[in-house]
Amino acid sequence: MRILLWHGYLLDGTGSNVYTRALAREWSLAGHDVTVVSQEPSPERYDLGGAATARPELPGGLLPVFVLDRYPGGLEARLLQDFTAEERRRYVEANVAALRELLPADLVFANHVLMGAAVGAALGEPFRVKAHGSELEYSIRGRPELEAWARESLAEAEAVYVGSKHIREVLEEVAGHVDPVVEVPPGVDIAEFVPQARAEALAELLEEARRDQANPGNAEERLPDEGNAARFESFFAKEVPTVVYFGKLIENKGVQLVLEALDGLDARAVIVGFGDYREELERLAAEHHERVLFTGPLEHRHLVHLLPLADAAVAPSIFPEAFGMVAAEAAAAGCPPLVARHTGLAEIAAGLEQGYPEHLRHLAGFRTGEVPDLREKLTELLELSASDRAALRAAARRTVEERWSWAGVAARLLAPVA
Repeated sequence: MRILLWHGYLLDGTGSNVYTRALAREWSLAGHDVTVVSQEPSPERYDLGGAATARPELPGGLLPVFVLDRYPGGLEARLLQDFTAEERRRYVEANVAALRELLPADLVFANHVLMGAAVGAALGEPFRVKAHGSELEYSIRGRPELEAWARESLAEAEAVYVGSKHIREVLEEVAGHVDPVVEVPPGVDIAEFVPQARAEALAELLEEARRDQANPGNAEERLPDEGNAARFESFFAKEVPTVVYFGKLIENKGVQLVLEALDGLDARAVIVGFGDYREELERLAAEHHERVLFTGPLEHRHLVHLLPLADAAVAPSIFPEAFGMVAAEAAAAGCPPLVARHTGLAEIAAGLEQGYPEHLRHLAGFRTGEVPDLREKLTELLELSASDRAALRAAARRTVEERWSWAGVAARLLAPVA
């Protein structure tokens, strides 16, 4: 098949970015002719399986986003809901023009209800769209003009994909009835995220950190912190129970709960990511001193070695989540995830529970926003016997292999829709 994979953003740093490059790689390796259309200025940095790339020029450099971040390459990020109708029109026209230059195609696959479905509908070619959830919750919900536009755009799609039952329900609430809607969860590269022995994982993490681009004064928030290699070497010199969080550093992700839960625990934490809440999190962590390490954002090449060094990965979000890819990635690396039991994260917990030994199933999740329950579950996880720890790690890995591999996900997205 000739596939145009449209994504309005970069190819790293967030779930939908990782999703896009994973699909490009899997579809390309399966023999399809794929072109990724995104705003990534350096696509050569990523393994796209041989997919071609294109980057539309945006009018005025304006990029509609759902959470404000700084973007490279002269782009000005502005919340979607703050775009005027004329600015939205120009953005869609610019992306449609870029796609038309790449036609013909058997399929246009677009990410995000807005702007993805709007671009697909305006193109006038068969298209499928993936709703990621962030656009629904952060920008479209409660804004009648955007809700109507989403509904009209989705009506033109050949199929709408959601990653979880929760997002199916949110889509119905925000955009009204859509048909057909197909539930296909995101995936994990099970050849990349694998369990590793501690010594091997640490040596390879240090090697990857030494390869990082210079970032004096941590001026670039999308780059790993300066000096991570030396800091990792010192931090992991002793074996101490370790908890990891990786994702955006914004208040809704609930990272502050992890820091509060550390009180009274003989444990330390690694906090990975970037976002406007980092400064406040560092202030909260100051009382823990050397027990909390902030790294800035890390790429998969780092994370695949960091996760095997941790005893638990916490996904503590206090805001609705479409799925919880970070938890699935941790599980694939044999690092048991502990997730807040709500929305798409609860579906991750339910999948893990089915694979866990019965007496350990309660350790897949904790009550949303409740620090005492998080602390209690972390205590149990960190104090597991060697045999129980091995059983939990193996079960987490096995669950991902059975449920969330990228190869299976990519194939399901191209299957005929009834």
